[in-house]
Amino acid sequence: MMHGSEKSDARVVAAKSANKSGQSEAELMEPRRAGEHGPDTLSLPQRREIKVSGLERVRQRAKSQPKERLTTLTHHLTVAALWSARAGQTSRLKRNAAPGVDGVAWQEYGENLIPRLTEPHQRLQSNRYRPQPSRRVYIAKADGRQRPLGITALEDKIVQGAVVDVLNAIYELAFMGYSHGFRPGRNPHQALHALAYGIKCRPLNWIIDADIVSFFDTVNHDWLLRLQEHRIADRRLLRPIKLWLEAGVLEAGRIIASEAGTLAGRGHLAGAGQRLPALRVRPLGGSLATAKCSGSSHPGAS
Repeated sequence: MMHGSEKSDARVVAAKSANKSGQSEAELMEPRRAGEHGPDTLSLPQRREIKVSGLERVRQRAKSQPKERLTTLTHHLTVAALWSARAGQTSRLKRNAAPGVDGVAWQEYGENLIPRLTEPHQRLQSNRYRPQPSRRVYIAKADGRQRPLGITALEDKIVQGAVVDVLNAIYELAFMGYSHGFRPGRNPHQALHALAYGIKCRPLNWIIDADIVSFFDTVNHDWLLRLQEHRIADRRLLRPIKLWLEAGVLEAGRIIASEAGTLAGRGHLAGAGQRLPALRVRPLGGSLATAKCSGSSHPGAS
């Protein structure tokens, strides 16, 4: 739908509750008092506060320098960041979700959690991290066809969540206020609310409905990485993203290489993969907004 400006319309974009800068209940119950703890005795919730403040600095830098390529980002992938990503998956993922190729379920991974998170953290920082292939499963579609899904190993989902938190700090500011797809704090219900408000309460002559056909199956890996290189110069952060794209799937006992696409259902990577190309079509949205058409154009939802 056409829009008139790049500013969010408070009456169109549904309001969302404050998230206390991403604080969990554990943080709210365990505040840190000055001089009470040294850096080696901080609990994970307290370390997460430091992690959040670090990402806030990334967010401020990305906002103040919109054309700068950021170089030092991997150090934000700390054990606390991985812990935060796992905690955040309570709302993102079902705890009884099917396990990946390693067969590790949510409850099992939670046992002896800190050593489990320390291991991928060390591999990330030393460029030794390698994801496991996704487990291929199929679900039936309404038209009788089978839709392929990729079930990611839980450890890889957690690492993906931590990386996506860094990507959000960089890219979230670049999205229009009316954009809802795969954004933190946004959901389809808010998009429908914004759309309904625009249709009922604004004078409209045009509604544009567009979809990317078979996006998950055909997205180009090289272009997806190039899009990220526009803002990210930290090769160590780009490396795991490239490995996720190339990890392949395990089907019928053999690994099938991935040359294109991201596989729907592959953890956070699928969502991040769909958000990044949206940045490149942003100029098209601006052009539609300023185009001279017979009738009015107003912000919509996407």
